[in-house]
Amino acid sequence: MRLLSVGAMALMCAGTVAFAQNRVGNLLGGAAALKGLNPETVANLQAAHNGESNASANYTAFAKKAGEEGYKSVEALFKAASASEAIHAKFFGEVLKTGGVEPKATLEKPDVKTTAENIKAAIAGETAEFQDIYPKAAEAAVKRGDLTAAKAFKDALAAEAKHARFFTEASANLENWKDAGKSFLLCKTCGYTTSGDDALKACPLCAVDRDDFEVFK
Repeated sequence: MRLLSVGAMALMCAGTVAFAQNRVGNLLGGAAALKGLNPETVANLQAAHNGESNASANYTAFAKKAGEEGYKSVEALFKAASASEAIHAKFFGEVLKTGGVEPKATLEKPDVKTTAENIKAAIAGETAEFQDIYPKAAEAAVKRGDLTAAKAFKDALAAEAKHARFFTEASANLENWKDAGKSFLLCKTCGYTTSGDDALKACPLCAVDRDDFEVFK
């Protein structure tokens, strides 16, 4: 995974996700039935399913390390992000199954380092997904008529951008994330993640009511 500086990450985060979503969003419309997914779409979905499955496992391990090192708010963030990635992995798998393809994931042993290093690794992974991997996969799926797959990539992209933002904030002010107090909301339907003080009333991606979100703190 490539690492970006915290400053560069902060500057690019908001603008890039909006640009990527605008490029893809208006083309999606209603989801098309999945029969005979394009081979490129299958490869992208399999890679996403595998990547999200491993990210979930990594973040669970990173959360444990953060707790051991006394970073309680970082621990909460990693737990929320892990749950979000698990939802994405499941959804990518369901899209593959609907298209008649069995999802496959090869789980690797998490490479756990210090919390500061783990956060930087998370920033690199999330940045690659929302700036490059998922926008390209979504556009390719749209071009091939695989609209359900395109929407899955688009929704994951929005969540990964929020993850990158939170990890960047934690990296820049790590000592301020030692105490418990920061909380995160997770849409249990689509994996959208936001801060606990977000005033949203429903998920911006799937319209699930805020009362049905899971809280991590």
